[in-house]
Amino acid sequence: MEVNADFSRRAAVHAARLPWIPSPIPGVERRMLDRIGDEVARATSIVRYAPNSHFAPHTHGGGEEFLVIEGVFQDEHGDFPAGSYVRNPPTTQHKPGSDLGCTIFVKLWQFDPGDRTNLRLDTATAAFSPASDRPGVGLLPLFHDDREDVRLEKWAAHAEIALPLPGGMELLVLDGSFEEDGEMFETQSWLRLPAGAALKAHAGKSGCKLWIKAGHLAYPQTAPR
Repeated sequence: MEVNADFSRRAAVHAARLPWIPSPIPGVERRMLDRIGDEVARATSIVRYAPNSHFAPHTHGGGEEFLVIEGVFQDEHGDFPAGSYVRNPPTTQHKPGSDLGCTIFVKLWQFDPGDRTNLRLDTATAAFSPASDRPGVGLLPLFHDDREDVRLEKWAAHAEIALPLPGGMELLVLDGSFEEDGEMFETQSWLRLPAGAALKAHAGKSGCKLWIKAGHLAYPQTAPR
């Protein structure tokens, strides 16, 4: 299966408008944003767990990164409420599920194969810092290495955003809205811009809060072996 699999092109998905697609696990549904591969895939998705739905224990051969959007995600490592950001690197194992139900934004098989950095952050209580070189922008760093920079950003109402993107960028709207290339992006809208592009965006009248990853699209994006 291929969904938005040409990483040299701009891709946009307004996920809140899409139907939920059942996964092989009862009670777990998803909205696919990009994907290369079948059930084992390099994938970016929004996933919804119904109450009392659970996966069997499994190993993430290519790593898993997710942000809890709503509800409470759970595994043997604890409870992860909305705002939790988690990185489970390659070779890690867990048994995920949710007693109360939850919605997460998740990326699979997109780690450096040598990455072994576990990370669990609660962004709901963390403070944003003003961006020194971008008026109207607040930053909350999540993860950084030689391949990628992951962060949350808050854009003030009507903020003008202009960024060169030598390594490309992905953005997911968590709250509020922005406009880019004549297209309006609202909650659960996702935008991917390729390496070498430039972001030119205008925040909406209430501003917006975004999950952002930059730099990673300078590297080949392939299906799991």
